[in-house]
Amino acid sequence: MGPVAPQKAAWASKEQEGKTVSRTSQESVRGRLERSNALRANIKRVYIYVFLVLIVAIFSVAKLGQVEMFGRGHFLSPNSIVNLLRSAVPIMTLAGAFTLLMISGYIDLSVGSAMSLAAVVFALMIRSGASLPASIAGVLVMGIALGAINGFLVMKLRITPVIATLVTLNLYKGIALLIVPDGLSAIKGTAEAPMPAWINDYARKDVLLGLPWAFYVALLVIAALVILQRKTIIGKYAAAIGGNRTAAELSGISAVKMVWILYAAVGAFAALAGISRASYMSLGDPLSGDNMELDCIIAVLLGGTAFSGGEGSVAKTIVGALIIMCVTTGLMTVIPAYWQTVAKASVLLIAVILNHLLVRVKA
Repeated sequence: MGPVAPQKAAWASKEQEGKTVSRTSQESVRGRLERSNALRANIKRVYIYVFLVLIVAIFSVAKLGQVEMFGRGHFLSPNSIVNLLRSAVPIMTLAGAFTLLMISGYIDLSVGSAMSLAAVVFALMIRSGASLPASIAGVLVMGIALGAINGFLVMKLRITPVIATLVTLNLYKGIALLIVPDGLSAIKGTAEAPMPAWINDYARKDVLLGLPWAFYVALLVIAALVILQRKTIIGKYAAAIGGNRTAAELSGISAVKMVWILYAAVGAFAALAGISRASYMSLGDPLSGDNMELDCIIAVLLGGTAFSGGEGSVAKTIVGALIIMCVTTGLMTVIPAYWQTVAKASVLLIAVILNHLLVRVKA
């Protein structure tokens, strides 16, 4: 029995050492994971702003040999900045509501077609003699209806969002094209029915700092949606539904009602974006909203919203929208038009990669 006791003691000592090494290894792995998550969180917090500054810096020096810094034709000249912000009004108007919908885990691919249809109907109402307030109100009601149709297809009929909104994308575009008379490419003034000059008062007439009403309405929309996301139950409910719909419904949240409201809101803001585009162009182009859904998706992903839902930021999406407009505007003077699509697709690829790396579920 004598030699057994020392052996048991040795075994116990080795077992204790193994547990200590295992505990130390686990703590080391946990520490590395925490540092990795902290680094990812810090990068996620600032990368969108760094990206914007980098894009602006690139286009600011692109033509320095041909134009003076801040001079006429320079990317950061006062006129260039005003024109960029005017062009950004539609996506600034629409991207915030699109973000809230994606935070809830859903998507609307019909926003571009809804925007085009709104532009056509708005121009048609103005040309037919309706007042500006009446035309805006009528088109907004139509936009809410278009969004509500999407909500019905997705939430009531339970059709996959991508499929349902692809169908309505083609439906709304088809209606817009049908409204335009044969032989014309858009709803515009003719000798028999001239377009009133005040149609562009909303999106072209200078109000303050060279910018029109449409820009300041877009700022109000953004501010309202940022507050809505951060300070009200709508933002919290959207994140809860996107994070775990079953858990959200068990806690008393009506996912069907909430997402339906978000779809209607997206439709309303798509209509408002269409109004601003028609007012800016002084006509109703049935193709004016083409690829707007792609721009919105790029902006949302650049802003760090999880494609699967559950988290995101309206404010950062607007920064992403400005990045898109900087790229679009800057490339017009640098590369041929057919390369711009390639460049925008490259930005989308970068957005998807960054979104995957920074928003993926932590192990």
